[in-house]
Amino acid sequence: MTPNPHQDLTARRIAAFWAPLAATWVMMSVEGPFLAAVVARLPASKENLAAFGVAFSLALVFEAPVIMLMAAVTALARDGISTERLRRFSYALSVGVTVVMAVAVIPPVFRVLAGPVLGLPEGVARLTHPALVLLLPWPGVIGYRRFLQGVLIRTGRTRRVGTGTAVRLAGMAATALVLAPTGLAGALVGTAALCAGVVAEAAAVRAMTGGSLRELRATAEQAPAPSYRQIARFYAPLALSTLLTLAVHPTVTFFLARAREPVGSLAVFPVVRSLVFLFSCLGLSFQEVAIALMGERWEGYRPLRRFALGLALATSAGLGLVALTPLGRVWFQDVSGLRPDLVALAILPAALLVPVPALTVMLSFLRAAFVHAGRTGPITGSTAVEVTAIATALAVGIAGFDWVGVVAGAAALDVGRGTSALVLAWAARRLWTARDHAAILTEKLP
Repeated sequence: MTPNPHQDLTARRIAAFWAPLAATWVMMSVEGPFLAAVVARLPASKENLAAFGVAFSLALVFEAPVIMLMAAVTALARDGISTERLRRFSYALSVGVTVVMAVAVIPPVFRVLAGPVLGLPEGVARLTHPALVLLLPWPGVIGYRRFLQGVLIRTGRTRRVGTGTAVRLAGMAATALVLAPTGLAGALVGTAALCAGVVAEAAAVRAMTGGSLRELRATAEQAPAPSYRQIARFYAPLALSTLLTLAVHPTVTFFLARAREPVGSLAVFPVVRSLVFLFSCLGLSFQEVAIALMGERWEGYRPLRRFALGLALATSAGLGLVALTPLGRVWFQDVSGLRPDLVALAILPAALLVPVPALTVMLSFLRAAFVHAGRTGPITGSTAVEVTAIATALAVGIAGFDWVGVVAGAAALDVGRGTSALVLAWAARRLWTARDHAAILTEKLP
């Protein structure tokens, strides 16, 4: 099972538990830059990069309701009954999001989405539709996989999560390299490779989860298991917060398509976002670690907070080392394969986004505290504030100051993420007072 916070929770023990999950997220973060580099080297790179970025952003939105399954399973899967109920809940949710995405790719529905809703240029929309069709299995497979990963984390087998991601990267890279010389449009090469990778990962994780499932199913009931209604009430704010977070991508797409340099901004934005994600993912991976190690009476809070502070400083410093030095041009031109005009467009947005990794660590730690306390509502509230702040900042930057789209998008992400972190920190202030700990624990879901 997960390490016991009643023991001394040192930075070394936190790092040992976190490292496999961090490696998993880092491997996933390599996926975007790798595929962008492949697409950038194929014909019509500008339009295909834009279509690939839009299709991937839309797939992330459809995936949103299942993303927090890993956190929910980590928090609630304590014995056989709770694990089985979470399994059925996860599978039902995965089927549901797949059906919703299938409706969206019906041509008449997609035409409304691409035209009046997103305002995509015609050439980009024409490439985006088949790319999104190829991603149809994506959300359901992700939901299935994240349930299994939550089981692995709950039983302390975090290294197996990393092994599954290595299989995903291998499957993704092999598919991309096989399809690239075939003449298939770059956007289709990218999305087909993404889909192949997650399917391979899900199969690998399932093969490694048998022992963990048996262990949980054999565990005697420690407390009344949460009912489906309680699971849904616990999970709904998490799903909504993720949906709001990922709605940022089509929101940014909407504004970028109407700003100065629309096609260039749509092409560059996913490449810049991939670089930022390479560092931000280290903070995202910390959330399940903090949930697992916080301790029934918050014994792990202080060491986890110290670890989070160091991680926040390190991740933003790492991004700054790339974005604020000549390494940025090397990354975008030589690694990502962008044309010189697109490289020039990418430099400033990357520099503007340097604070984002540190803010992501802060948000992950705060969200973990709320999940551990069984109070997921404030997470949704802070996320709603983030999306609103981003949309407002985009409108001001584009309509008010006529900024280039990708620059306005980067500045808006800074504003949104910073505002969200401040709001959640303010909401969390009572969790840290000793007199509230008993009340929090008694209100926690069984």
